[in-house]
Amino acid sequence: MQQTMTQGMEDGEWARPYTLSPGDTHYHELSHTQVWVTLLEREWRVCYQRVAEDDDQDRWLQSAGQGFPAEDLSEQRFVRPDSGNQVTYQPVMSKLAMVIRPYQPLTIPADSECTIYVGTLLWMRIQVGDKSTRLLELPLADPMMTWVGRNTMEGELCYSAATFARLVLESVPQRPWRAITPVRIVNDQNEPLLLERFNLPTPLLSLHRNAQGQLWTPGVTVYCESGMNSARLRVDSGVMAAAGDCSLVTAAREQPSRGGLIRAYDRMFG
Repeated sequence: MQQTMTQGMEDGEWARPYTLSPGDTHYHELSHTQVWVTLLEREWRVCYQRVAEDDDQDRWLQSAGQGFPAEDLSEQRFVRPDSGNQVTYQPVMSKLAMVIRPYQPLTIPADSECTIYVGTLLWMRIQVGDKSTRLLELPLADPMMTWVGRNTMEGELCYSAATFARLVLESVPQRPWRAITPVRIVNDQNEPLLLERFNLPTPLLSLHRNAQGQLWTPGVTVYCESGMNSARLRVDSGVMAAAGDCSLVTAAREQPSRGGLIRAYDRMFG
């Protein structure tokens, strides 16, 4: 940065209005991303860059003060929509479904079930002014892309991410740039189910925050009953009890069909 921020680094917070004065820049460090948001007399400016994520990092650091990003960073400029001088950072799930790939495939025996806990990458939606005008949404890391479908013509483009597919909730790292989703998989078949990848319908998931500031989505239940093509998926109406008292932070991008979803097996599992 051309100038040093005058305030110390503090923990960032989702959905909290931050007030800036013209000439102020709001700086953030979280996940693989550094973000600068600058307010000028007639415009807002946003820029960001990727950095290596520290495995031990679990805080979202932010500060505000008179200063500007380095000149070699590419900025996006936005006309200031009104005289409001507040900026809010809203967490949102991805627009595309997220294909979750366990580092180690998991076998679910016949007539049994399990719940895995998935930490899903979030997007940061930047909103400004009196009307909370949306400037942009940016992923807090560069997601990989993949194709899920029967063939190259039938299917959908998705994001892809690796996961430990943890079976113990307490072992899931708590980071402010990830939301926890419990995925219950019920294998009612007479044969084992090998979980190598799973298509998580992130556009259908709302985001909720508990008293500790952790973000949760409603749980997802997958039933695999009489055959591979009979798999059914349902999004719960609320978050699991283990999340504690939660309040809605961001609504889902899409609403599930009434009574739940039915999808072909080969678009749900790998």
